[in-house]
Amino acid sequence: MADDTNIFIGASRKPDDSYQRAEELLLRYGNRHGLITGATGTGKTVSLQVLAEGFSNAGVPVFCADIKGDLSGIAMMGEAKDFLVKRAGEVKLDPYQFQEFPVIFWDLFGEQGHPIRATISEMGPLLMSRLMNLTEAQEGVMNIAFRIADEEGLLLLDLKDLQSLLANIADRADELSARYGNVTKPSVGAIQRTLLVLEQQGAANFFGEPALRIADLMRTTRDGRGAVSVLAADKLMMNPRLYATFLLWLMSELFEELPEVGDLDRPKLVFFFDEAHVLFEDAPKVLVDRVEQVVRLIRSKGVGVYFVTQNPLDIPEKVLAQLGNRVQHALRAYTPREQQAVKTAAETFRPNPDFDCATAITQLATGEALVSMLEDKGVPAMVQRTLIRPPSSRLGPITPDERRKIIAESPVAGQYDQLVDRESAFEILQKKTKETQDAEAQAQQQNSGGSRWTVPGFDDVLGTGNRRSSNRQTVAEAAIKSVVRSVGSSVGRAIVRGILGSLARGR
Repeated sequence: MADDTNIFIGASRKPDDSYQRAEELLLRYGNRHGLITGATGTGKTVSLQVLAEGFSNAGVPVFCADIKGDLSGIAMMGEAKDFLVKRAGEVKLDPYQFQEFPVIFWDLFGEQGHPIRATISEMGPLLMSRLMNLTEAQEGVMNIAFRIADEEGLLLLDLKDLQSLLANIADRADELSARYGNVTKPSVGAIQRTLLVLEQQGAANFFGEPALRIADLMRTTRDGRGAVSVLAADKLMMNPRLYATFLLWLMSELFEELPEVGDLDRPKLVFFFDEAHVLFEDAPKVLVDRVEQVVRLIRSKGVGVYFVTQNPLDIPEKVLAQLGNRVQHALRAYTPREQQAVKTAAETFRPNPDFDCATAITQLATGEALVSMLEDKGVPAMVQRTLIRPPSSRLGPITPDERRKIIAESPVAGQYDQLVDRESAFEILQKKTKETQDAEAQAQQQNSGGSRWTVPGFDDVLGTGNRRSSNRQTVAEAAIKSVVRSVGSSVGRAIVRGILGSLARGR
């Protein structure tokens, strides 16, 4: 049904619902990006799984997020269930062969896959500010912090490095304000409090070393299939800002590290961004512009980016215009916003005279979609009402034991499991603080001349002849001095001197 130049997605239907033709994604346009949209339960995850399988079989590595755990089944052999066999017959998938795919499981928290880490320096001030939802003034302080780290050779690897640097900046606020502009302690304090919240949410697991090597996401097997990197994101979605920031960082790293390759016969990597709306919610314009720039230019690096979301309105228009390969599952149209989403989705397709696109979107069954892929010369094909083919791998999640076995046999097993904490800003600033404190103590001792006032007969401790190591008074000394201060006459002072003399002779 497919060859080594395309991915079989499903079969389009004629107006009488009979078979029309195979719908395919041409691999040479796989890096022209794509969009999978539809309401919950309409089949978006299956469409993602089908595309990931197709890219893997074509030798293209895939990275995707597993929001609900369902996508993990791509690692196991599929089973011949009645409804799957029926769908295979409807789309003329013959033979319908089952496969398991080479999967590497990842997890920012290191629980359901290999840990993924990045350093604070790699993340940069823009993404860190986005992750922490900083104000404009606080973002300015964050930019100054990264500038100081560069100038003073301070490695920012993990959260404690950034926390130490911010504490140092607060101590030097007056000096730094003269050089870089207003640096206020309240702004620094607000950033420090936000870092504590991030730490409590588990972000400390993400920042550190060893950092993820992009090459480990671009592995292929000996039989020529692309590895499918699956990010466990069910827990990660409880902190959607961390999820969005991580995926944007990953796209940026791919953009910066990979060389220009021009047009290839197939992508070097395909990147699926599930729950894509979290990337753009409340995002400042500078960040949206950055996403648009990366999406537009990363194509020349051989990377395809596919956004998966419920509503096409979730994607900014500039980004939406870059997405040539589209799979639109059913949308509901109960509210004005949902009706607008249906209209927007329909208008983005090349019309088909056989049906009204807006009406069809609201009537699609589960596992059915409107599909338009790029044809020759990169022109969008006429939209077709399509039955999506059944996947070859398992439909549904794997068991914890199956996951552990796959992780243990992974090609990156042991490479990222152990956290490395080398000397960085935290250790360097700690050392500088200690040196400053020692120098101040030494200067204070030299200024005092090393002498101290004593009360004769009271400097030996418990009769041992050892000198006390401090200038603190004993209880007896304090009491006697108090008496001396309270006596106002020369007669009283003479009596006290007599008492002191008798005490000294008694010892």
